Amino acid sequence: MIARKKIEDPNKKVKKTTTPKNKEIKKVAKSKEKTSKSKKAPKLLRGMKDIQPKHGYLWQKLYKTAEGIADAYGFSFVETPILEEASLFVRSIGKGTDVVDKEMYIFEDRDGAKVCLRPEGTAAFARAYVNHGMLSMPQPVKAWYYGPMFRHDRPQAGRYRQFHQFSCESLGVRNPVVDAELISVAYNFLKDLGVETQVRMNSIGSLEDRQRYIIELVGYLRSKRSQLSEVSKTRLTKNPLRILDSKDEGDIAVIEDAPQILDWLSEDSKKYFMEVLEYLDDASIPYSLDYTLVRGLDYYTDTVFELFAENSDGQQSAICGGGRYDMLVEQIGGQPTPGCGFSIGLERVLLSIHNNAEVEGLAMTQKKPTIFFAQLGEQARKRTLTLIEELRKKGIIVGHSLGKTALKAQLEMANEYLTTHTVILGQKELQDGTIIIRDMESGIQEIIDQKKLGNALQKIIDSQNK
Repeated sequence: MIARKKIEDPNKKVKKTTTPKNKEIKKVAKSKEKTSKSKKAPKLLRGMKDIQPKHGYLWQKLYKTAEGIADAYGFSFVETPILEEASLFVRSIGKGTDVVDKEMYIFEDRDGAKVCLRPEGTAAFARAYVNHGMLSMPQPVKAWYYGPMFRHDRPQAGRYRQFHQFSCESLGVRNPVVDAELISVAYNFLKDLGVETQVRMNSIGSLEDRQRYIIELVGYLRSKRSQLSEVSKTRLTKNPLRILDSKDEGDIAVIEDAPQILDWLSEDSKKYFMEVLEYLDDASIPYSLDYTLVRGLDYYTDTVFELFAENSDGQQSAICGGGRYDMLVEQIGGQPTPGCGFSIGLERVLLSIHNNAEVEGLAMTQKKPTIFFAQLGEQARKRTLTLIEELRKKGIIVGHSLGKTALKAQLEMANEYLTTHTVILGQKELQDGTIIIRDMESGIQEIIDQKKLGNALQKIIDSQNK
């Protein structure tokens, strides 16, 4: 059926329509503009951060360095959930610690269960070790992980409320060489990134050693109570060992004359610690003894250590912490299982890299491709996408910008990348089944068969790697 135009009655009165006056139109426009301006973009939460594209390569470098050294030392990759039962960390880290009392993100989920964002990864891995029956696996179970942790701490340089850690754990064997191996991994990971660190060592002995020492320490600190900070006075009843880690000047003066825990170790604990130090000597890893080093979590026993890097103001800042935790698995409901591990704060690693101009320049220089792929025309762009994937499968990575249509703009980008050769595919080459390879320094061009592109580019890369 053909649609016909409706014929209107010429005598019918047409209702007049009116348009708003100019003033009314401007008023509406201004109203819309005002509404648009009033919509502000959400702000980044305090203590959080975005990893921007310009820093992405450096974060990838950290990950690849961690992956490489973990593989070399035989650690397998693991990952635990960001969300865990809150009780896991209350039992393992301990009440009276700053982490549990002040810093954990705890809330009820929609099922009414009390959960929290993980403040650290060791207890989570120990939970996975128990849940999945890893005790039946060949011991030790050596694992590494890399990811975000969460603590509602006061934000400052290198410290965020969401922060990232690279960690290694070894569960199932109690031997001084295990402790030394983990320290070696942490030390050499940082060294590979150009971050020179100082290893500080201490032993807090067995649980029995520590209980005897705490009695002596508390007796001394009570005699100096009037000289302690308010925070340390509170810790005196809740967690006296943490006073040794105080940064308050008055506390530091008191701590200088405090009894040293090394004097209260059993012969077995002393022997174990001395063997750890001997392994470090043999591995040529420099260290110093620090009797105030106790770590802040309840599950530590015997060996404890921290790695310090120098800040821009010349002050030392802890960049890694770890130690032995032989009681942890039992504390969370598993069989008695020895363990040892470390965690490295990656934001603090980056801060140390930024403080070293030479290292930062090296680290922030993104690896640029030797070859750049330029295209001209819609059909050539489609073919380019296929060729890029074929090259990738052969292990050849090429720079490109498919969003740019002008050849000049693409060649300018190739120059910015400092690429040595550019592959050019235009409409003519597309029809002929050929492709151009241009030497960017000499300007000499070679036309080859598209099927031979992979071999030709591989020869260029091989010649540059000699």
